[in-house]
Amino acid sequence: MRLLFVCLGNICRSPTAEGVMRTLVQQAGLQDSIELDSAGTGRWHVGSPPDVRASAVARTRGVALEGLARQVRTEDFDQFDLVLAMDSSNMRELRQLAPGAPERAKVRLLREFDPASVDAEDLDVPDPY
Repeated sequence: MRLLFVCLGNICRSPTAEGVMRTLVQQAGLQDSIELDSAGTGRWHVGSPPDVRASAVARTRGVALEGLARQVRTEDFDQFDLVLAMDSSNMRELRQLAPGAPERAKVRLLREFDPASVDAEDLDVPDPY
C-alpha cells in the first residue's frame, strides 16, 4: 500500500500526517508493506524541511518529521494507491491534476478515515501556517 499525504506547502500538515502514520506503521510492524510520502499542491516551500514549530510539537508526541518539501507530480497518481488531501481546496486541485477518472478516485480527504469525524460537516484539517 502506498499513501501520499498532501497539503498546500508540504511543510506542516502533510509532513505531520506522514510522520504520525509512519510512527503507527512502525509500531504495527508494517513498514515493509506500507510506503508513505507527502507533497504540496504549491511550490513555495520546495526543498524546505518541515516547519520548525510543527516539528517541535511532533517531537513532544514522539513523532519525527523528516524529508524536504516537494510539489505533487502527475506521476504520483500512478505511484500511490491513495492520495490523502488535508482539505477540500487541496482535494479540488488534486482532482484537477489527476490525468483521469481512476486517478481522481484515489483522492480522498484524510479525515474521511477518522472515526471521530463520521458526522462532521467539515472534514478539512485546518492550516496552522
